[in-house]
This record gives sequence, structure tokens and C-alpha cells, in this order.
Amino acid sequence: MSSLRPLRPYAALVATATLGGAVAVGAVAVLGGLEGSTTVVTETASSPRYESASKAQGAMSVNEIYERAAPGVVQITSTGQPGVSVLPAGDPRQPALGSGFVMDKAGHIVTNFHVVEGADEIRVSFSNRDTVEATLVGTDPSTDVAVLQVETSASALTPLSLGDSDKVRVGDPVVAIGNPFGLDRTATAGIVSAVQRLINSPDPRFTIDHVIQTDAPINHGNSGGPLLNTRGQVIGVNTQIETGGLSTGNVGIGFAVPSNTVKDVVAQILSTGKVDHAYLGIRGQEVTSDLAETYKLAVEAGVLIGSVEPGTGAAKARLQGGDTQVVVAGETYVLGGDIIVAFDDRQISSIEELRDAIAAHKPGEKIRLEIYRDAKKTSVTVTLGRRPASPQG
Repeated sequence: MSSLRPLRPYAALVATATLGGAVAVGAVAVLGGLEGSTTVVTETASSPRYESASKAQGAMSVNEIYERAAPGVVQITSTGQPGVSVLPAGDPRQPALGSGFVMDKAGHIVTNFHVVEGADEIRVSFSNRDTVEATLVGTDPSTDVAVLQVETSASALTPLSLGDSDKVRVGDPVVAIGNPFGLDRTATAGIVSAVQRLINSPDPRFTIDHVIQTDAPINHGNSGGPLLNTRGQVIGVNTQIETGGLSTGNVGIGFAVPSNTVKDVVAQILSTGKVDHAYLGIRGQEVTSDLAETYKLAVEAGVLIGSVEPGTGAAKARLQGGDTQVVVAGETYVLGGDIIVAFDDRQISSIEELRDAIAAHKPGEKIRLEIYRDAKKTSVTVTLGRRPASPQG
């Protein structure tokens, strides 16, 4: 059985709690789980595969990327009473280590939410060996992003630029720089193994979309560090690994929050200190051809509403959930509810399309849904709400 593990800040004798269950990502339900443990794997030289791809593209070598980006990567030490995702054995104030990177000359640092979750003291170490106390500017548990700020000399601040994660393709060479197990500024190299992955966030009700998968070795302490392209741009923030259930260490499957998600979240945090995500308020499933054929549904594609959360925009618009549980091809569905087929004239055939449509809007905006109810097509206007605050803070 596979096991998806967040790259928890490293500390001696760290154990982590499993997070899982049904989650509603603005509009849909997904099942998943999180737990953590890894082993040390470090690389400081490029692989032949990477060098070949780099030369073919006229891109920088691993060494060139490292020389340019490593000064902007920081080590983060957090202490305090941790939240549910980090449960140290023994002294709860034992320091936990993670990574981050400099965003600007104002001293803003990007890292993972789970690196600083529950911390009452956060310290940041720079490549010039300066260590300063950091202030937590804001967090977004649903995307596992946090922003810190430090006051230090301008010479210690080497900002890294964010690339366009929408342009990332499978096979692209990448470099991860971080602090696995406190081994500061370790470089590992690999490729983009897949894109458009979906993983659970530290807030178990929600998932992170458009995640980048990589085989560049990342481990405990890499959390919050950058995944870089061959131009030295940050295309993702390293956050989790898959161990396959065979070990507690890296097996070549890691995940990074895409830079375009990070851009949006950081911009909101710097502007308001918090992040607002639009929220529809349903749990649903994708209509499959097998499901449509077996139960003679009115459409062959769309999102079937399983339930509607009370008090949400969906509830106020009187969208209807299902009431009959069935099993088709080993999957359980709840039938009898509305089927969403369009969002503001944009055809919706998958959960991912619905999530993306919602994410492009702000809380309070009105949208129009085309639905099938009892085999009849109709439309409803919904005022999108605000995604509920994380129970973790």
C-alpha cells in the first residue's frame, strides 16, 4: 500500500500523525492520507541524463544553477508546540528544520505551512551564516504555503524568481536545493516526472491542484525549498514524497506546489495577511461513461453532486445532492443529485475543470451553473462563498 508523506521539518525522534479522509476542494471530494518519515539521500553533482538535456536546450548546468540559486535558499528552524502534523517524541520545544527561499529584498521568505505550523519561534539561517528571527506574515494551509519576513542586511538577501509552472512539461530537467536533515544547501537533480497531480494539503478538507511530480531526491528538511528549472527559476515548492509503503525514505517520487499557485497565495498574503479562496460548497464526483450507461443518466460527462454543505452558496442556490448509493466498476457513487455540466458557459466534464473554474473567481462573485435535474436541463445563479478557515489556524 502506498503512503504519501509530507516532508516534515526534520528533528530527532519525530513522529507524524496521519491526516486523511474526505476533503472538499472548493467543490469536490477526494480521498487521501498523509504521514511522514524519510531517509537521507543527497546529490551534489549532475547526472549524465541531466547534463545531456541541459546542453541540448542551451540551459545552465546543475553547478551553474546551484551557484546562482543556493545563496537564496535558507534553513528554517522552528520551535514551539506543534500542530497535528508534527508530533515530536519528548520535548515539544525541540527544534524542527525545514527550508525556504528569499522572495525579495524586503526580506520575505517563502516556505511550507507545515514547516512553521504551531511554532512560537522561527529562525532563518542564510548562506553567509547569519541567523535571524523571523516574523510569520501569513499562511495558507490549504496550499501548504507560508510567508515569513526577516530583518537582515541586504547582502544576505538573494531573491529567487518564480517561473511559470504552466509551462512545465514532463521530462524537463529540474534541481532541488534544500536542507535535508539539516545538511544545508544540498542540491539534487532529476526531471519532471508528471504534472497535474493532486495531493492532500495539511488542511485535510482540501487538496492542492496542478502539483509537479519529480524524481529529484527530496527528504525531510527539503520542505519549503525550491524546485528550479534550467533557467534557475523556481517552478515549485517541495512539499511531499511518496514512499510506496516499502520504506520511510525517498523512492524517487516527490511533489512540489506549483509556482503559479505560490504567486497567487504570496500576493494575497503580502496584500492582506491572509488568503481567500472562492468556495462553492458541494461534494461531488465525475460522471463516467460506465456510470452514465448503467444508470441511463441524461449526460455522459459532468460533475454529479453528492451532497451540499449547509450555509454555502450552493445551498442558498438550492443545488441538490444525491440520496442513492451505487457501485459501478468498483467505485461508489451517490445518485439522485444535480449534475453540473457548465460553469459560466464553460463546459465542465471533470472535477479538475470545476475546481479550476472556481479558483478563477473571488468570494462574493456570482456565477451561472448549467445543471441537469431529473433529466431536465436548467441553470442556477450561485454567489460563491469563502473557503472555510482552516481548523489548524
